[in-house]
Amino acid sequence: MHPLPARYDHVGSFLRPAYLLEAREQKAKGQITPEQLRRVEDRAITEIVQFQQDVGLKSITDGEFRRTYFHIDFLEQLGGVKTDIPVTIQKPDGSEELAPPVMRVIDKVRHAKDIQLADFEYLKSQVAAGNTPKVTIPSPTMLHFRGGRGGISKEAYPELEPDFYDDVAKAYGDELRSLAAAGCTYVQMDDTNLAYLCDEKMREAARQRGDDPNELPHRYARFINKVVAQKPAGMLLAMHLCRGNFKSTHAAAGNYEPVAEALLKEMDLDAYFLEYDDDRSGDFRPLRFLPKGKTVVLGLVTTKFGEMESKDMLKRRIDEAARYAPLEQLALSPQCGFSSTVHGNNIAVQAQRDKLRLVVETAQEVWG
Repeated sequence: MHPLPARYDHVGSFLRPAYLLEAREQKAKGQITPEQLRRVEDRAITEIVQFQQDVGLKSITDGEFRRTYFHIDFLEQLGGVKTDIPVTIQKPDGSEELAPPVMRVIDKVRHAKDIQLADFEYLKSQVAAGNTPKVTIPSPTMLHFRGGRGGISKEAYPELEPDFYDDVAKAYGDELRSLAAAGCTYVQMDDTNLAYLCDEKMREAARQRGDDPNELPHRYARFINKVVAQKPAGMLLAMHLCRGNFKSTHAAAGNYEPVAEALLKEMDLDAYFLEYDDDRSGDFRPLRFLPKGKTVVLGLVTTKFGEMESKDMLKRRIDEAARYAPLEQLALSPQCGFSSTVHGNNIAVQAQRDKLRLVVETAQEVWG
């Protein structure tokens, strides 16, 4: 039995409609209330659900339309986590850049409230029978990687093992249980850290923070497995390895080889979304570590540029991947979400539809 709703899937985020961006702006300026913004979000989500169903997708998200910073919006709602206000950095050429907010663990981590529940219930109410609503949340490793030991309170956690990891896993378990009770069967965790550990610059940065980049993937595998151990029965748990999709100063590069074994073999997950849209990602050899019973979703269609891939090229790439992992354990998707491109660009909105149709049709032709 293939665990995913279909052989074709997607990572989750979609281009925001202009009226939603406008409402967010108004809310930021205090011109409309949070409730008014939520009603606008509801309308936009109803439309994006319809769009996904029209294209033929079987796993349906809310487009991440309620989010500003993907990982922070979720993690800062955990008890014990605090976000510092983002700061503006002057770059050497005189331009300014907003540094992403820094999260710190200032107290014991706990599940202070249901974070995604209301959003999931609205999404579920919009999804047609026979399709699967999917919830996307950041990976728990995000609480450790950016700041390392220095970002986690010594008072709350004199030692990270096992208390910090156990507390975070329990908080995630509570969140997954609240979603499962509402009928959620599919959750995807987004993880940039493992992809960053493929990149020599990022590996060096981890060394500077006092972490061993060769040991971290295995530690993160044990961490993720503590979350998986709490997973409610009947829930599919997937992970998307993201290399940074905005024009970040560090989009990670490098083959998956340094993390492949920890990722595919050691983590008890059901499915992995791997980005394979350009040379940056290396070859498919790391897929040799994929054990029976797990699926890799190949992110072969780029969401960064509008030009279209050809079906022949995609089928050739799937064949290449199938030399290292069984074809029946593979599926197809775009490499990342669509929300990182320019707002309100009609060409991009059309490209978003075309690329998803391409994924659906190619997968149907390959897997039947």
